[in-house]
Amino acid sequence: MTYQTCNQIKALVQAFEQHTLPRSQWTHTAHLTLALWYLAHYAPSEAIDRMRDGIQQYNAAQGIQQTKNSGYHETITLFWLWVGQWYLADRRISRLALDAINQFLERCNDPTLPFHYYSRDRLLSWEARTNWVEPDLHPLP
Repeated sequence: MTYQTCNQIKALVQAFEQHTLPRSQWTHTAHLTLALWYLAHYAPSEAIDRMRDGIQQYNAAQGIQQTKNSGYHETITLFWLWVGQWYLADRRISRLALDAINQFLERCNDPTLPFHYYSRDRLLSWEARTNWVEPDLHPLP
């Protein structure tokens, strides 16, 4: 997906925060867009808190249960926030522009990327779903 306007991104953020985003639009791309948005607008610790709390609140509002196989996943969330931080720092982006989000999505929108760092068993474990766990295949740079 490529965003055509910043208003599309702002509408996504607003719908997510108000828990009105249709579940069908709560995609991997939406997750990444929100992560980059929060990282560009807040200090890293606040971006993490907003993403973590936001996903948990959104899930509750949408009736998404926290189970062994669904719901909020701490390690995956923090992994993608790390990718977003790396992307912003690598490009020395101080103000998030439309093209920066589209380039990030084009370059980093591979849902299998965490499996380059984590074994399947480790990443899909209950421990990783509920807490941060370090990668077991390759360390994060």
